[in-house]
Amino acid sequence: MTTKKVERRIKIKFRIRKSVNGTAERPRLSVFRSNKQIYAQIINDKEGRTLAAASSLGLEKMPKIQQAEKVGELVAEKAKAAGVESVVFDRNGYLYHGRVQALADAARKGGLKF
Repeated sequence: MTTKKVERRIKIKFRIRKSVNGTAERPRLSVFRSNKQIYAQIINDKEGRTLAAASSLGLEKMPKIQQAEKVGELVAEKAKAAGVESVVFDRNGYLYHGRVQALADAARKGGLKF
């Protein structure tokens, strides 16, 4: 993999983050996608605190799309437990397609509004 792909994603990430900020009322749902795993965090940027997090690390082996859906459900559950109803979605420079879209749809189905 060339560094140009990574540099492009980081450039897009900073462009998105200029306008997407998490507050106490609407925290930011940030997604990180590696080759094998997917991670999601709900972050209050004003205080710099992570309110809820979920990842595919402890899950059983399954296709990556299903892993992303499971992580979306888990993060929605944990957000509800933390008292979060509405979030701002931060795709972190990734295309809204595939695993990122599956995680977002599962979080919406789990009760989060964004």
